[in-house]
Amino acid sequence: QVQLVESGGGLVQAGGSLRLSCAASGRTFSSYAMGWFRRAPGQEREFVARISRSGSTTYYTDSVKGRFTISRDNAKNTVYLQMNSLKPEDTAVYYCAGRGMIGTANPLDYHYWGQGTQVTVSP
Repeated sequence: QVQLVESGGGLVQAGGSLRLSCAASGRTFSSYAMGWFRRAPGQEREFVARISRSGSTTYYTDSVKGRFTISRDNAKNTVYLQMNSLKPEDTAVYYCAGRGMIGTANPLDYHYWGQGTQVTVSP
């Protein structure tokens, strides 16, 4: 079992930045590919970014490329999402998720989820 706890959300003006953190406890963190997903009001949960177990490979959805950066520190059992140049359309609850295999963009493939952290971007 892996327990995930997100933090770092909040209210920010458009163009601003936030860094989300996801702290993991339980089994070996480095065994899990990690992903960030988000759910905006009235919408389905969508893929944002993912990172391989070693941190050497990352993928992003097109709408955040060049603005968001996913990273991980396996010594600290933490994955991060640095979000720059935020836009109102980035407003959502952000979730981190873990998968004990190669990561994917499909939320149904992930076994472990955090409780989410709210990100609100004002115009």
